[in-house]
Amino acid sequence: MDKKINNVEELFIKSGAVLNGHFKLTSGLHSPVYWEKFRIIENPAAAVPLCGLIADQFRDQGIALVVGPTTGGIILAFEVARQMGLPAAFAEKVESGERQFRRGFRIDPGQRVLIVDDVLTTGKSTREVIEALNRHQADVRGIGILVDRSEKPLVFGGIPLFACLKAATPAYPPEKCPLCQAGEPLTKPGSS
Repeated sequence: MDKKINNVEELFIKSGAVLNGHFKLTSGLHSPVYWEKFRIIENPAAAVPLCGLIADQFRDQGIALVVGPTTGGIILAFEVARQMGLPAAFAEKVESGERQFRRGFRIDPGQRVLIVDDVLTTGKSTREVIEALNRHQADVRGIGILVDRSEKPLVFGGIPLFACLKAATPAYPPEKCPLCQAGEPLTKPGSS
């Protein structure tokens, strides 16, 4: 497959991944735009080159393992790892609410790790994966994201962040949401 992408935003739009309306995000915030990452993830012709952008960004960083959070991050981390010739793992939520590496995944102290996820809004799932890796004393060398929709730059303790697409998108606490105030129907498309 061709790894060259001429216009990342156009790829998302043509894939039907950009939805307009009134959405409740996984974070609990409301937004007029929803990035449906599964329209990209379900389409290898779109996902493979985007994962290639992430792989190329971190290829020379001595990464030994690529990890992602459940659910979309699993698929993306696997594809980035495949393109880098590395193993992949994922951190899943357990009953306590924290993320853990289960299913026999091994994270060694000092192991250089790349985190890969789908859409960045508040950074919560990324921070949870960092915390899980810190418990194993891993060396997180980078974060690769399909879409960074955060309105303000998020900082992850000096860990380099690469996004295939930076598309600042407004998000509001429910009590301050202008779409709620206008009576727009609310949709919750995510699964969390």
